[in-house]
Amino acid sequence: MTALTLSTSTAASLRADAVVIGVAKGDKGPVVASGGEAVDKAFGGKLATVLETLGASGGEGEVTKLPAPAGFKAPVVLAVGLGEPPAKGEPYGAEALRRAAGAAARALSGSKKGGFALPVGDAESAAAVAEGALLGAYAFNAYRSNGNGGGKNGAKKKEGNGKEPLAEVALLGGKPRDKAFKAAAERATALAAEVNRARDLVNTPSNDLHPVAFAAHAQAAAKEFGLKVEVLDEKALAKGGYGGLLGVGQGSENPPRLVKLAYTHPKAEKHLALVGKGITYDSGGISLKPAGHNETMKCDMSGAAAVFATVVAAARLGLAVNVTGWLALAENMPSGSATRPGDVLRMYSGKTVEVLNTDAEGRLVLADALTRASEEKPDAIVDVATLTGAMVLALGNRTFGIMGNDEAFRTAIHEVAEESGEQSWPMPLPAELRKGMDSPVADIANMGERMGGGLVAGLFLKEFVGEGITWAHLDIAGPAFHEGAPYGYTPKGGTGSGVRTLVRLAERTADGDLG
Repeated sequence: MTALTLSTSTAASLRADAVVIGVAKGDKGPVVASGGEAVDKAFGGKLATVLETLGASGGEGEVTKLPAPAGFKAPVVLAVGLGEPPAKGEPYGAEALRRAAGAAARALSGSKKGGFALPVGDAESAAAVAEGALLGAYAFNAYRSNGNGGGKNGAKKKEGNGKEPLAEVALLGGKPRDKAFKAAAERATALAAEVNRARDLVNTPSNDLHPVAFAAHAQAAAKEFGLKVEVLDEKALAKGGYGGLLGVGQGSENPPRLVKLAYTHPKAEKHLALVGKGITYDSGGISLKPAGHNETMKCDMSGAAAVFATVVAAARLGLAVNVTGWLALAENMPSGSATRPGDVLRMYSGKTVEVLNTDAEGRLVLADALTRASEEKPDAIVDVATLTGAMVLALGNRTFGIMGNDEAFRTAIHEVAEESGEQSWPMPLPAELRKGMDSPVADIANMGERMGGGLVAGLFLKEFVGEGITWAHLDIAGPAFHEGAPYGYTPKGGTGSGVRTLVRLAERTADGDLG
């Protein structure tokens, strides 16, 4: 994990591989942002002109490197674009700072230390820069060869010779003796560590992260952070009647698991239950996915990863709220023992479900976990899942959908997500779509109308939420796994989508802001 320090050094005196400054996109060319005054002065007040000559405009995420001026201990100045400047007298937005810091951290991969002289006039902006830099510095190198051959079949699982992330972020102007700045740095460090934990889990190949292995990760974290953990194996699931988890997992040699991971605080007045879809690999089952749709299906446990990371983050931050995570873990595979289209499963709730499509499996494991979570009567339940391709068609690759049985709660989560820097959009649950899931042989089918498929999935989940419990559903199918080029603080591969939103939700609940 990249280290974070609040530095009292100046841009000239800091010993580092590079000093990072911000550049905004002005009407007449790039404009040096606050924090970069010392660098601009060393260039005789003409840094903006030099940058423009080098092709810089100040556009968001744009990175320009140039030699540091005489007298600087760092050999390089890295100018990163902040995009459009704020209105006069207004600070830069938190997300603009996060993305700029992330882009700079990525550009400094392989470096030991970067000094970030971005606009940090207050603790909030310092937190945004710290968070963006730590998230941008992420790299997943666990499966790269070390260049000296390998173990069996030439493969060796270890940190390898891929470009390592920036080792240290020094936040210039960070005021280490100021309580607010210190708290902001501590929160950013904990939050980034847990987002990166989720990213690591999503990026881990399915042959190393099946349900049993995932459960072991949760048990190890519980021991480290003082959490309570309970793991239901296949025998306990059968005894308890968890037909959804068992039905999805029965085609695989790797049996399913339901993991309960609980953080409690002695002063907590509220209890949040989080439920995560943990399909460690999704082949589609007997309803096999077509060619070209299988290669990234290790990411179908992103919801469980987000829930896991959030519970640990709550513990690391000492939040005065009880947070229980439910990880619904299974591997969806085709085999002679797999659930068939047309089979009927009896769920943990007692309801029966006709399985019309075995590739609509996430809702089946979530249904069991939602029912189980409801038994503890939490104040609210939020489930997180890479649930439907329909949501990607509706909202694209960077925005997750939010559904729920309480409009105020759905709106609050949307606001929390935007505050956290995660793109989201409230979605409806039209009652008329429920009829499409009527089954001639069971209480409900796992499929309904094709149009509005993401909403149909939400309506299915709603059936398994306990009466009177406030609930929301986050469909993170779009932003959970990024297949394009990295941007801002978002890497290629697992993104950790949902973690920042859920942590902020827990914080606001602890503060009594959500009623």
